[in-house]
Amino acid sequence: MKSFRIYDTLLAEQLLLHRQMAFVIGPRQVGKTTTCRGHADQYINWDNLNDREKILAGPQKLAESLKLDRLSNKTPAVLFDELHKYRQWKSYLKGFFDTYGDLLRILVTGSSRMDVYRRGGDSMMGRYFIYHMHPFSVAEIISTDLPETGRIVRSPKEISASDFEALWRHGGYPEPYLKRDARFSRRWQNLRREQLVREDIRDLTQIQQIDQIEVLVKILLDRSAHQLVYSNLAAEIRVSSDTVRRWVTSLRDLHLGFLINPWFKNVSRSLRKEPKWYLRDWAGIEDPGDRAETFVACHLLKAVDGWNDMGLGKFQLGYLRDKEKNEVDFLVIRDGKPWFLAEVKKNEEALSKSLDYYQKKIKAPFAFQIVIDSQYVDADCFSKPRGPIVVPALTFLSQLL
Repeated sequence: MKSFRIYDTLLAEQLLLHRQMAFVIGPRQVGKTTTCRGHADQYINWDNLNDREKILAGPQKLAESLKLDRLSNKTPAVLFDELHKYRQWKSYLKGFFDTYGDLLRILVTGSSRMDVYRRGGDSMMGRYFIYHMHPFSVAEIISTDLPETGRIVRSPKEISASDFEALWRHGGYPEPYLKRDARFSRRWQNLRREQLVREDIRDLTQIQQIDQIEVLVKILLDRSAHQLVYSNLAAEIRVSSDTVRRWVTSLRDLHLGFLINPWFKNVSRSLRKEPKWYLRDWAGIEDPGDRAETFVACHLLKAVDGWNDMGLGKFQLGYLRDKEKNEVDFLVIRDGKPWFLAEVKKNEEALSKSLDYYQKKIKAPFAFQIVIDSQYVDADCFSKPRGPIVVPALTFLSQLL
C-alpha cells in the first residue's frame, strides 16, 4: 500500500537500515506524531501521566514496560512524543539509547526546542539522524516515493487541477489541505498563530514582552517575501535592533517563518546582511506576488532540507541581490557550488534580465523563471544545463520533494 506521506517512506528506510534514533522536527500540526505513530509499536507521551511515571521511574523500568527482555520476531520501534518537556530529556535519551539501542528503534518527535538544542551544542552526536517534516507540496501530493537511485530530482509528473488549487488556497498543512473548507482554514490559521504567540513563546523562550512580540508577528505576517531591515522593525516596535533580531530568531525557531540569507561568493557589490523573510504557511498571504514567491520558497526549503536529511549532498538556499538592485529570488547551492537560480512570477513570462546576469556571473548550470499561472509541460527542467528558461511551476515543483 502506498505511503500517505513521503516521510513514511523516509522513516521506513531509517528503521530498516539504521540503529540511530530518528529525531523528527517541524512546525506545529504538520503531522509529526500522526506519521511517526504509524511506524511505532509502542507510544510514549510525556503528556500522558502514566507514561510520564514510567519515564521518571528510570530507563530500566521503561525497558521492562516495553518488554525488551522478551523474545520477539522483529526489532520493536518506540515513539517518544513531547519528551522535550522533561528537563533532563537529553541525558535520559542518551542513557536509554546507550543501554538499549541494540534492542529497539527509537523515534522522537517534539517542538522546536529539539532543533534549537541541536544547533546550540550536541552531546548526542552520532546517536541520531534528523528529519525535517514540512507541509504537503506539489511533488509529495503526486508521489510519496523517494527520488530514483542516482538522482536528486524526480521525473516530472502532473498534479490534478483540484489538488493544486487546494494547495494554493488552503496551504500544505494536513488538516486545512485535506478539509478544503475556507471557513475552517481561516479558523485553523488564526488558532495556530494564537497558540504560537500565547503558548509556544511563553513555554519555549525567555521573552516576557508578549504584547510587543504580538506586534512583531502582525508585521511579519505582512512581510513575507520581503527583506528584513532590523533597524526599521526596531523603530516600529520601539525596542532595540538586537532585541528584534533575537525575537525574529525565536519566531523562526518556532516555525512561524524562515530566513534566507544573501549569497555573496563571487558576486561583486553583493548585499551581505539583509535576510529575506518567508512565512511557513502561504495560505493567508493576500498579495498574489508575495504568495507566489512564498509558495515556491516553502517548496525549495522542503527540498533542500530533504536532500540534506537523505544524505544526497550539502544543500543551501539563498538569494542574490547587489547594490545596483539586480536580484534573483532564489539560489540553490549544492556542495558549495551554485546549482540553479529561480525567479518566481505569478503570470509574467518575459524573462528576467537578472537571471542571465547572475547565471553568467556565478556559472550556475540552470536558471529558471517559475510561473505559477502556466500550464504543465511534460518535460524535465533538469535534462541538461542551459541558459535562462521559463518553466511552469506545475512542472518544476513536481520534480522536487
